[in-house]
Amino acid sequence: MRNPVRLASFITLLCLAASLCRATPPAPQKNAPGTITIVFKDGHHQTYNLSDIERVEFGGNGGVAASSDSGVGPSRGHFLGKWEVGDGSGNNFYITLYEDGGAYRSLRAVHGRWEYVNGEARITWDDGAQDAIRKVGSQFQKFAYSSGKLFTDDPDNVTAAHDTSPHPI
Repeated sequence: MRNPVRLASFITLLCLAASLCRATPPAPQKNAPGTITIVFKDGHHQTYNLSDIERVEFGGNGGVAASSDSGVGPSRGHFLGKWEVGDGSGNNFYITLYEDGGAYRSLRAVHGRWEYVNGEARITWDDGAQDAIRKVGSQFQKFAYSSGKLFTDDPDNVTAAHDTSPHPI
């Protein structure tokens, strides 16, 4: 009678160990290192371990690139800061782009607004002029447009643009 009790106990212990081995690991905690949390429009959220993710893809033309080789261009954050650009006559001035969408041009001390569109910075100045900073090949260039022109029109001048702000990433 002792052997059947031992055998039943051994089988129970074996089944318990097998079920523990197959149990799913607990979900990662919100804001835990090495995780990403997606918050949906309806308010629910889901957290994933970064080690389980191979890549992130964004559908449609949302303007967000998951990698630098996507063809969209530099990220919005790359344009933040102070840029040294030419005026088309051989002189240089500075364009500063702020996180809140504000912009400042040292040439005649003009303020404006900028937005990130299709991988470039488009600036509309309070005096009506417009500039675009675009990556062309491995360099950046400033495209200048007079008042009334569109960013798709032929520019009035094109000059080199150099980012003078150190970026951590």
